[in-house]
Amino acid sequence: MKLQEKRERLNSYVLPDSIYLKVHQVMEENVDDMASYFKVLSDPVRIRILRALHVSELCVCVLVEITDYKHSALSYHLKMLKDAELIDSKRDGNFQIYYLKKTGENLLRSIESSFMKDI
Repeated sequence: MKLQEKRERLNSYVLPDSIYLKVHQVMEENVDDMASYFKVLSDPVRIRILRALHVSELCVCVLVEITDYKHSALSYHLKMLKDAELIDSKRDGNFQIYYLKKTGENLLRSIESSFMKDI
């Protein structure tokens, strides 16, 4: 359908062509990466993990002790955060230490400034 035909369907609502084209362009953009962050952040446990890692690099054993979540459950959440490249880990002897990556810090900062103003 041509632009003019689409515009005629909206006959009671007038929108400048430049705005119409810009909206059309935005609606066609690939936002899969952005949506994947929302999926990762859809579980409060993962947000809490990000916030904890903002305080300090941590071993999963500390998270298990503090939260009473099972090791396997926390490992699942850590893997999702790691796959999203929000966190990473390094080996320190027998311990796997998790820490926030720059993307994770930026995303957490954005979330906290937008949604957690009272904290």
